[in-house]
This record gives sequence, structure tokens and C-alpha cells, in this order.
Amino acid sequence: MKTPALVVALDFADAAPALDLASRLRGVVPWVKVGLELFLDAGKELPARLKDMGFRVFLDLKFMDIPNTVQAAVAQGTRMGADMLTIHALGGRAMCEAAAAGRDLALSPGQTAPLILGVTVLTSMGAADLAWNPGGTDEDVRNLTVHLARSAKNWKLDGVVCSGREVSVIRQACGADFRLLTPGIRLPDADAGDQTRVCTPAQAARDGSDYLVVGRPITRAADPVKAARMYLEATG
Repeated sequence: MKTPALVVALDFADAAPALDLASRLRGVVPWVKVGLELFLDAGKELPARLKDMGFRVFLDLKFMDIPNTVQAAVAQGTRMGADMLTIHALGGRAMCEAAAAGRDLALSPGQTAPLILGVTVLTSMGAADLAWNPGGTDEDVRNLTVHLARSAKNWKLDGVVCSGREVSVIRQACGADFRLLTPGIRLPDADAGDQTRVCTPAQAARDGSDYLVVGRPITRAADPVKAARMYLEATG
């Protein structure tokens, strides 16, 4: 069993507390996530500041638009130095392939290409949230997620974002080299918050996830460094 990388979600309203926490986590965790709220406040300079601190940066903006717009957005994220980006797999083949083309066109000489992951079904959603299938079941969610993962692989994406409940079946369907990132990670006794499809770090690791995203259980902890170490230990 491989040990997945821990990604701490810097879900703050502005840069100051995000950078403060990052300074405390430096050398403890390898990755940090910048989402919409923080990015809209801190702007495109933030990824470079975090990378200067030694982190790899997951820019989680979940692009979904016409192919030309997504291609340009991914190119911008690549120029910012993001190590991993997200788009919505529901955007379809043309959008996903345009995202891959945008990344390739924007690469600087010697730059490592950022991973592009397709978001499948948000971990805050359950079967009842599928608007086109209100009577759906957990199996329907799983089948949709696997279908989107297979499609993402065919559409030149590097992997997908999926809940821990789908990691095992997507790993079987898409192979060992396809990257799986899992939000909604909680220790067994932790509050799920607004997440619906949660999973423990140990289970996600056993099933084959490559990256585990943890936000509030670390960022809102009395001792974030201690909490991060607990999650790291739980994946080993």
C-alpha cells in the first residue's frame, strides 16, 4: 500500500491567516490547496509565495466553461506555477482536451507540467442531490463517478477528484497510473461537517488514493501542526 500525500486546504477568506498557517506547516505537509475564496482575495501572486515556502500548490478552482475559456484559464494557472489544477469532468471531451492543450502551450522550458484532475461528484453531494435523478441511490452516484473517471482518462486528464467511497472501484477501472485525489477525509471520531461522502485516511490509503485533502479538521484545530501529524500518521 502506497502512502498518499496530505494536502491541507487553506480555506480562509484572506491571505494573512492562510500564510500564517502555511508558515507553521512548512516542513510538515508537502501540499497546500488554494480554493476559490482565498484565490479571489489573494490573487495570482499567492501560489508563488506558497511555493517559495517549499509547498506544492493545488489550485482548486474547478473550471467549467466553453473549451476556449477553460484552455485559457488552465494556461494562466500553469504560468502561475500551480502543481495541480481542477476542472469539472462534466464539461465534456472538448473542454477537457482544451484544458490539456492550454497547459501544454503555457509550459516554460524546464517546467514540470501541472496535473489536471477532473472533478466527478462533489463530496458534499449524495444520491438525493442528483437533480436529474432525484430518486437515485448510492450506487447511481458510484456509477456516475466511475463513468466520469473513465471519460476523464480518455480525455487526456491525469486523474480525478472523488470521494473515498469510489476510490477502489475507480482504481480498478482506470489503472495504477491514474491519479486519485480524495476530499472529505476525516479521522474516525471527527465531525463530517458539510461533507456527505466521507472516508477515513486509512481507508482511502488502502483503496489507492494518491492525495488526501483535509481542511477544517486541521486549519481550525487548536494545534494545527499536531492535527496534521495525526492525519499523516493515520495514512501510514
